[in-house]
Order: sequence, then C-alpha cells, then structure tokens
Amino acid sequence: MADIRREQVAGMNIHYINYSLDYFLDSQKRCGFKTIELWCACPHVWLDHLTYYNAKEIGLKIRERDLKVCVLTPENCTYPYQFAAKEPELREKSYNYFANGIRLASELGCGMMEVNSGWGYWNEEREEAWKRSRDMLSRLADTGREYGVTLVMEAIRPEESQLVINLESARRMFNEVNHPNLKVMVDTCAMGVANETLEDWFKVFGDNIRHMHFIDGNPYGHLIWGDGKHHLGRFIEILNKYGYEYYLGQEITDGRYYSDPAMHDLRNMRNFEHYIDY
Repeated sequence: MADIRREQVAGMNIHYINYSLDYFLDSQKRCGFKTIELWCACPHVWLDHLTYYNAKEIGLKIRERDLKVCVLTPENCTYPYQFAAKEPELREKSYNYFANGIRLASELGCGMMEVNSGWGYWNEEREEAWKRSRDMLSRLADTGREYGVTLVMEAIRPEESQLVINLESARRMFNEVNHPNLKVMVDTCAMGVANETLEDWFKVFGDNIRHMHFIDGNPYGHLIWGDGKHHLGRFIEILNKYGYEYYLGQEITDGRYYSDPAMHDLRNMRNFEHYIDY
C-alpha cells in the first residue's frame, strides 16, 4: 500500500469563506490535520497592496492548535491583482500585493508562497502578457530570496489564462525565469483538464515540484477525494515512486462543500487515512 505522512496533507480555508478563521482552525484540528495552506482573503486574512493583517495574532492562533502553515496563497484568481497586469499603476499595486504576501509568509515561518502566471488581456498578443508575467515572477522571486520564501508556480485552466495552462507552458516559464526561488507545483485539476498525468510532471520537473493542489476531479472541479474520478492510491504511488516529500494542499472550491466544510474535510481526511503511515 502506498503511504504518506499525515503532515503532508494540508487543509485549506478557501471553502470556509462563510465561517471565521477560528472556526476553520478548530475544524482542522478536529479533523486531524497538522498542516494548513493559508488562503489570504477576507474574512480570514487581510492582504492588499498597502499592508497585511496582524501576522502575530494569526500565528498565535495557528500555534495554539498545534498547526503549522506550509504554503501561503494570496487570492490571485478573482482579485484585481494579477501577475501579468498591463497598466503601470496596476502592475505596481500587484507587485506590492504579492510582495506583502511574501512578507506575511516569512513572518508566519512559512517558506513557500503559491503563484501562477496571471492572464493579461485576451485581446492582446499573448507574448506581451507573457513577458510581463515573466518579469513579475522574476521580480517577486528576488523578493522571495530576500525573505527566505520560495514561489511555487501552478498551471491554471485555459478558461482562466492564456499563459501557463499546461506542462509545456509551465516548463517554458520556469526556464525563462530561471531563479532558485521559483519552483513549480501541480494542480491536479489543471493537470487533468490538460489531459496530463502526475508522472508526466515528475518526468519533466523532478524535485523542482515543491507543492501540489492535490484534489479529486472529473477532471474539472476541486473535489473531496472520492467525489471525482481520480484514484487516490494510484496517485500516491506516483508520489512515492518519485520520492515526493512536500505538501498536498486541499484546495476544495466546489460550492457543494460551502455549507458544511468541516464535515467534508473530515470525510476527506478519512480517505487519506487509508494511506497514512503512522
């Protein structure tokens, strides 16, 4: 049987948007999580281009429950900030927003921050948006090096971007930025939509894969394990085959989970417990 460590399974607060941060943290402890991927958006964590919420208070809440933050994820799909912003003022505000995320991660003792390529405008030449995304990621990687934080870049779906949407475009961006503080992560939803496999990603990136949004899907949907078509045990076999020791973020975003996220998180953890090496 394939095995993982409990600490690798990282709960996430994105589907707790209708509940308080305290409720989320209490739920994670009750469900048996040891690690969380902290999504930064109201009402849980205030982060913008000017400032960020009280890191000391957040850190204390997390430590009091014997939890730790493995990855910090600034909201970057629906907010106005994005990595391929065009207008100079918006580009600078976006940089300051993500740089504040890096600073917050550092204060929380978290060594990784999730990023993507952004999307630019769809009515412009793709290469123009690509250059802005590459320059932004390079600049943020420099900031990450200053604060001891590594960026982990995911591909997103074609509906969300014209830039990094699959393995091949992720490889191109990774090679062009070419910075020790930029690594890659796998989102199994985007991976499935692109008709790719975990093994495909490991063959290309190997140990440069430092994080995952590791969820079930059809392949669309960010689903609790058991609610989609992926096979958890076979996925974990691939992780072990390639010696993956990093985290498995539970980015659960389907609306069916929002009314009772704690119940679904418990169900999710029970699925993982079949494969956890105690």
